[in-house]
Amino acid sequence: MFRNGVASHDSASPEKRKRMVRVWCDGCYDMVHYGHSNQLRQARSMGDYLIVGVHTDEEVSKHKGPPVFTQEERYKMVRAIKWVDEVIEGAPYVTTLETLDKYNCDFCVHGDDITLTADGKDTYEEVKKAGRYRECKRTQGVSTTDLVGRMLLLTKAHHSNIEKNTEYQEHTDNFGKGPKGHSPWTGVSQFLQTSQKIIQFASGKEPQPNDTIIYVAGAFDLFHIGHVDFLESVYKLADRPYVIVGLHFDQEVNRYKGKNYPIMNV
Repeated sequence: MFRNGVASHDSASPEKRKRMVRVWCDGCYDMVHYGHSNQLRQARSMGDYLIVGVHTDEEVSKHKGPPVFTQEERYKMVRAIKWVDEVIEGAPYVTTLETLDKYNCDFCVHGDDITLTADGKDTYEEVKKAGRYRECKRTQGVSTTDLVGRMLLLTKAHHSNIEKNTEYQEHTDNFGKGPKGHSPWTGVSQFLQTSQKIIQFASGKEPQPNDTIIYVAGAFDLFHIGHVDFLESVYKLADRPYVIVGLHFDQEVNRYKGKNYPIMNV
């Protein structure tokens, strides 16, 4: 159990008294996308408790240029990611040992790309030298810069052929699995247009007899706080809600919306 971000071991079993590994991640998290979520998933798997620091608009503008989403929007989006246990607002752009110690974190995790300050310095130099830095694999093919490019160039090259995209299937398989998840009812399903194949993965939660099962569907393109607010409002429609979210295929979204939509592939 955690109280104000600090582990409490009262009445814990001997097995649970084992020290909890606290992991730190930080970033801009602008236009939150699959790559951000995948990075946080990998980071969370390296420990027991994940703390994510999100930079302010001022810090992002200084080192990278003005963000698309405001800091308040970015805070809320990161809080909505299921692997995140705690969000630190206004985290410094340069990660220091002082920051890790302040939040009792054992180490920080970042993707295998280099992040630089405005004057060209590695933002993780200090924690790397101290041996408190871990790397995770960066998700290829998606970034905030790439998404902005898709909007400006009106490209359709990103529209997916899921049936042939085995790398995507491997990523989605990792996304839903929990260490004790065996439920056939919860996770993410993909209906392939040709084979009607379903890929399911479990998070350990099944609908109970008294649950109200609610289904919503949409494109959920460029997922933003409006989507989060909508899903939160759906969740409040019942005392015991069990919400299932359906996602439309790229071809279906493009058929109705045209142009280069969806910006993000399914």
